[in-house]
Amino acid sequence: MTIKSPLLSRAAAVEAAGADAGVAAHYGEPLREQRALAAGAAVVDLSSRGVVTVSGPDRLSWLNTLSSQQLTGLAPGQSTELLLLSVQGRIEFDARVVDDGGTTWLIVEGAEAPPLAEWLTRMKFMLRVEVADVSADWAVLGSTRRIPEWAQLLVWEDPWPHVAAGGYSYAVVGEDAHPGLERPWFEYLVPAAELAATVGERALAGSMAAEALRVAAWRPRWGAETDDKTIPHELDLLRTAVHLAKGCYKGQETIARVHNLGHPPRRLVFLQLDGSQHTLPAVGSEVRVGDRKVGAVTSVAQHYEMGPVALAVIKRSVGPAEELTVVDGAEVYAAAQELIVAPDAGQVVGRQTGFLRGPR
Repeated sequence: MTIKSPLLSRAAAVEAAGADAGVAAHYGEPLREQRALAAGAAVVDLSSRGVVTVSGPDRLSWLNTLSSQQLTGLAPGQSTELLLLSVQGRIEFDARVVDDGGTTWLIVEGAEAPPLAEWLTRMKFMLRVEVADVSADWAVLGSTRRIPEWAQLLVWEDPWPHVAAGGYSYAVVGEDAHPGLERPWFEYLVPAAELAATVGERALAGSMAAEALRVAAWRPRWGAETDDKTIPHELDLLRTAVHLAKGCYKGQETIARVHNLGHPPRRLVFLQLDGSQHTLPAVGSEVRVGDRKVGAVTSVAQHYEMGPVALAVIKRSVGPAEELTVVDGAEVYAAAQELIVAPDAGQVVGRQTGFLRGPR
């Protein structure tokens, strides 16, 4: 059931659809809101997020055995990201993680929360852990800066685009040139009953603004860039969500095999779209080389500086110099690709040359 945010009562609020239903897509001026959010002068209502808690003395060691991330040394207030994978290494859940010293908080997409809580509950066995879906009791607010007045709130700081301990970058650009550096990102946990009071008179930006900044930062999102076949390598998620040197977990064999010996079959790409048509293609639109379909648009946005932009997942075999088009019904958009995941990603063992710069 979609939870409606009380902030939808603000003047000119227009409710979002899809994964962001229940919060405002914008408050009347989406590009102005986007500029304000990028500058740290506005906050965004992310009440569409789900929140799952794991408490008990065994919580971190237990989550460590289940997930792709090294969590046993996670300090209170420290942020990270974890993936729960299938045996085939496909992404089933993607959670933002922060611990307060007694409880581990997992911030997820709204659609993830109930099945994640159910799955974790089934995996408890005799361990001293308690799992709860607290999405109805907790809201999330997003910002591009730390807000001093909210110092009492637990906050998750997005590790993207930094390469975490045990991680590996599949991007062509170095970390110091990654566009994600222009989008520091913080998600604050707020008691749902105190959401309006916490925001107070602060300027608000809608989910459209947050999405545009995410796309420009090359940041993948569960349910958008992922499908039932996605492995982390395709989205550059080894950067922040996978510890390559940790112990056994479900899906680890695929992670190691593709990273060391193979190549991911698809790769995430950033598209700069032709803006002369004054429209945007729909998510799911085909990406083509000539008449051949090579992928699909996964996220699309109007950026306040770059104009229409998108993320897409395409076949690894598509060359970096190929001319792409995006086809949405009768509309055809020219699309200039910027490499996110290198075409030669993976096969690290014995690597000498190529797009990738080597281990971090």
